[in-house]
Amino acid sequence: MIRPVHGGNLAWAAALAGCPASAILDFSASISPLGPPESALAAIQAHLSSLTAYPDPDYGELRTALGEALNVDPDWILPGNGSAELLTWAAWDLSKLEATYLVTPAFGDYWRALSAFGAKVLKCPLELELLDAEPRSGLVTDDLSVSNRSLVSPSFPLPVPLALDADRGLLLNNPHNPTGLLFGREAILPYVKQLGMVVVDEAFMDFLPPSEQETLIDAVEEFPNLVILRSLTKFYSLPGLRLGCAIAHPDILGRWQLLRDPWPVNALAAAAAAAVVRDTVFERQTWDWLPVARRELFEGLANLPGLQPFAGAANFLLVESSMSVSLIQKSLLERHRILIRDCLSFPELGDRFFRVAVRSRADNLRLIAGLAEVIR
Repeated sequence: MIRPVHGGNLAWAAALAGCPASAILDFSASISPLGPPESALAAIQAHLSSLTAYPDPDYGELRTALGEALNVDPDWILPGNGSAELLTWAAWDLSKLEATYLVTPAFGDYWRALSAFGAKVLKCPLELELLDAEPRSGLVTDDLSVSNRSLVSPSFPLPVPLALDADRGLLLNNPHNPTGLLFGREAILPYVKQLGMVVVDEAFMDFLPPSEQETLIDAVEEFPNLVILRSLTKFYSLPGLRLGCAIAHPDILGRWQLLRDPWPVNALAAAAAAAVVRDTVFERQTWDWLPVARRELFEGLANLPGLQPFAGAANFLLVESSMSVSLIQKSLLERHRILIRDCLSFPELGDRFFRVAVRSRADNLRLIAGLAEVIR
């Protein structure tokens, strides 16, 4: 089978490990281990009868729920078949500009979407050595309640030239994948004011509590050239339902709506999404779980010889390895049925980096033990 360019390819991993896909412990896809929430499952069960009718093409109830959760007028929200579908339409708009700045290493789907429409891409590499200016172990304190802000400073500048050019765009994810770096909203706003279009993919932003988020959602009404993408599958552990939304000026969303396929979000996905964004109990459980679990995973990885994790603001960690990651990945699968995300699809990283999701404490300990055995 062809090596996957995304995480979560359990069929490929199972073939390599020689076991059923259900036996694989998946650290390659950055999905919350706490879900799916009971609210999602109850909504799906309650709406099974809706399968005999087409979904509401305007998704009125879903947009209302999203508007309440994000504090946005529902007319400024467009639900999608995952944020990947909406990314495609954002890339279509970006391709009309002279060029688009892309912070690299970049999520592979950005390249897919931009190349589909022939967009000219200007790569803006992150200097990973600057992220490592302080010893990584020094970023972690003995305080288990350590916040995301103490792990990653949102004052880190964008590696993008700040030039007055309204015929260029910017595609950025925040927190950044795969590094986990959190850019501050004040670092991004100057680009919004100068460029023709800025698309910020906030797929992992909801893993931070509201007081620590650096979201630009509240700026879309001021800037008609700003588009925010949100995923509803990672935080709520619903990747199989394909849920996402865009927040932007209604003129932008109206153009996309006219061009895309009808009913991109199925009735059960729409019902589940409307339920989970109102599930404040599940939100609080996630915000309480993640900082502690991430810190413990970080420390466990940092204590292994030859591994250097980067502190991040999302539900995953990027790890630099002194050994070939391809060999580590293969050994973990064959010996322990654990799948990590190699970074071969990120040309800037190659075979010396891997990414792991933050999972439950038991799963994280199993990963650390497996890595210790493989490295030894």
